[in-house]
Amino acid sequence: RVHGDILSVYFFSLLLFTFYCFMSDLINFQGKDPFADDSEDVGGKAAGNVHIRVQQRNGRKCITTVQGLNPELDLKAILKEIKKNFCCNGSIVSDPELGTIIQIQGDQRDNLRKFVLDEALVDKSKLKIHGF
Repeated sequence: RVHGDILSVYFFSLLLFTFYCFMSDLINFQGKDPFADDSEDVGGKAAGNVHIRVQQRNGRKCITTVQGLNPELDLKAILKEIKKNFCCNGSIVSDPELGTIIQIQGDQRDNLRKFVLDEALVDKSKLKIHGF
């Protein structure tokens, strides 16, 4: 009898867990699509999301890219300040599809996140960090 009670409690908890997971998935569909294009300006200096990514080059080498900064900002001055603060090299690349991208040598995701937020270049809610 005790073994049957433990088994029924286990199955009941399993049923509640699956029901909760199913309902949370349904609730997540009502939210904003994270992959949709953000075109509205809500108060930051960036029109959409700003993406900071790290990309593997070869071996241990990698580059960090910043994409989505407002083109009205002086990107050359921003790059100069980044290079001076973090002792690294970098460049600005223009892409017809992706816009203007800042490339920095090395894995500088944390440094760039702090720099972008400290300089108020973008709101924290619009900053997305990607990588390994």
